[in-house]
Amino acid sequence: MANRDEDINCYPQVIDESISETQTDFVTLDDIDFQPPTPPVRDVLGGAGTYSALGARLFSPPPLSQSVGWFVDQGSDFPDELSMLIDSWGTGVVMRKDCNRLTTRGWNGYVGPADKRAFEYTTPKKRITSEDLTPALLLSRSFHLICSPTRCQELIIDITSRRKALCASKATYTKPIFVWEPVPDLCTPDELLNCTNTLRLVDICSPNHAELAGFMGDDGLESETGEVSMLSVERACEQLLASMPLQSYALVVRAGEKGCYIAKNGGRKRRTGLGKAIKHGALQPDTDMEALFVELLQDENGVIAREEIEIDPGMERWFPAYHQDRRKVVDPTGGGNAFLGALSVALARGEKLEDAVAWGSVGASFAIEQVGMPSLARNNYMAESWNGEEVQQRLQEFQERL
Repeated sequence: MANRDEDINCYPQVIDESISETQTDFVTLDDIDFQPPTPPVRDVLGGAGTYSALGARLFSPPPLSQSVGWFVDQGSDFPDELSMLIDSWGTGVVMRKDCNRLTTRGWNGYVGPADKRAFEYTTPKKRITSEDLTPALLLSRSFHLICSPTRCQELIIDITSRRKALCASKATYTKPIFVWEPVPDLCTPDELLNCTNTLRLVDICSPNHAELAGFMGDDGLESETGEVSMLSVERACEQLLASMPLQSYALVVRAGEKGCYIAKNGGRKRRTGLGKAIKHGALQPDTDMEALFVELLQDENGVIAREEIEIDPGMERWFPAYHQDRRKVVDPTGGGNAFLGALSVALARGEKLEDAVAWGSVGASFAIEQVGMPSLARNNYMAESWNGEEVQQRLQEFQERL
């Protein structure tokens, strides 16, 4: 199960280059109780960062696999077979053993006629911060942050500050890509203003449909069918994009069997030579919107200059889920995290957002075909397959379908 702690994860794109995606995380061991007659399973490798690392690893065969950096905090009870599984991926994992604590464990249960998923920790969780990042990880090309809105702001400011301190000069500093996944417990109307204030700092905000609806005080479901309301997703995205009209960022909403929805705010900018720069910032409760836009559309002499504003219309598009046959989906646990791991590493490697979403959909498809992690195999030529399929072949097939 994707844990609900605050995480950061790290993956370098190429071995001899800087880290491309970062998400720090500890591994959780999950016990899953399904509805009868399906038997329960125990000691399943889990955790949000674990699945996110899986998503990146799927698209990083050796020697790129060593560029996938992530943390595993092993307690005294960490099973040897899971250590062997992690080693088989050949990643740049940082294994940290602490015999004075138990490995973080979580319980997953499926309750009610709709199989609503419930989760709780059964052992103490361990929080990882930006201070745990090595210098190499701090130079990541992208960061996947799983946290509350205010915590996301703190992490970005801290990571940016530490990253700049590592650079020899301003000329060597590069701005990373920040992908933010809100934690579900704080996707509430009370956090909506904090959410909008966070959007100005990130490149991608990716809640699932329920988390997005939670910010709006809704459930995001069709009242008659109980299915995901695509209209609700679109309306909520429109409201969030409108809240930060001067920023360039994208909302990537994961909506289960409906696929995912991209809503990109192209941003607004003053054309060159106009003197005063447009102020970019977050909305406040007392923001005078009329006065704000009058100021933004004036030049330094107070003359209205609407024709001097470049407007990027952005993008709105639905993408289908990879699996259209429900029988292919055995357990959706970790699918969203694997999606974002694959998406983040794609963006770090220069892929366009639409293509990165395709990577994410394929990454998620491998994560949900079984309980736990997909099976990795290699043929005589060391070519990899996961669950008997090559990742690039599945990606090509999906792109052709799109």
